[in-house]
Amino acid sequence: MDRANRNSAVAAALILIFFGGGWFVMPPLMRAVGNYSAVMAFAIAVLFVAAFFIVFWLRGRSQRQRNGR
Repeated sequence: MDRANRNSAVAAALILIFFGGGWFVMPPLMRAVGNYSAVMAFAIAVLFVAAFFIVFWLRGRSQRQRNGR
């Protein structure tokens, strides 16, 4: 495994660990925020799911620019 592949694998693993931990925290967070406002709880859930895809989209763009494509 060369350096570029290793860095990509480490970055992907860290991102998945962060978001995996977030999935465990999400149910109590949703209940706590839902007691205050259901709309706010929904917005937090949508932002969390969107952030997962946005992080990988931005990483892909960064990799394409770095490779000259």
